[in-house]
Amino acid sequence: MANYNFNDSVRIDVQNVSLIGDLVIPEEAKGLVVFSHGSGSSRLSPRNRFVAEHLQRSGYATLLFDLLTPEEDEETKNRFDIPMLTKRLIDTTDWIQQDPRTADFNIAYFGASTGAASALGAAAALGNDIIKAVVSRGGRPDLADTALPDVQVPVLLIVGGKDESVLEMNIQANNKLLGIKDVEIVPDATHLFEEPGALEMCAQLATDWFRKYLPPKKQQPLRQNQP
Repeated sequence: MANYNFNDSVRIDVQNVSLIGDLVIPEEAKGLVVFSHGSGSSRLSPRNRFVAEHLQRSGYATLLFDLLTPEEDEETKNRFDIPMLTKRLIDTTDWIQQDPRTADFNIAYFGASTGAASALGAAAALGNDIIKAVVSRGGRPDLADTALPDVQVPVLLIVGGKDESVLEMNIQANNKLLGIKDVEIVPDATHLFEEPGALEMCAQLATDWFRKYLPPKKQQPLRQNQP
């Protein structure tokens, strides 16, 4: 059984609202993966939690959080307000950098469905000094279309082979990304990766990507001896 330095809910105070998150930090964590869920979902998404648990077993810290308050989520339009959700993810990343439990970790994003758009938009805005990698599962990167050429970090787009319309959107988005990128197709999987073994393959692909591109801790500057 894995040992954890922290495994509990946290309150994230950003822009005059409080968001609830579930933060898990294994011992000797290799970096922090922040999840951006899709419209109509939440930090309790069973598919995202499955991927998060796989990452935790592989030694990565994870943060799943609600991008909207319960009151905001009652307004359907908020679930598709990509600029607002992107700003919310950026503000949460700032919170991560200030919190002593997470401040030393390098950060990556995992975006699902429409959450991939906010993850890519936030990665473009923050740059590769702050965000080190992005993985999308069944994502809608087309909703971050104008930001795609500005994404500097390695991006992996995971799509189900039978999710044909979303697959085409991902191929087109991949062509607009200028940095390290790849599209991985999970054979016979549909949009929700409900087929046997599909989500397991997605989780392993994500883990391999982060293992390759997410350094464990921030580089500390060398201290010069005072004369």
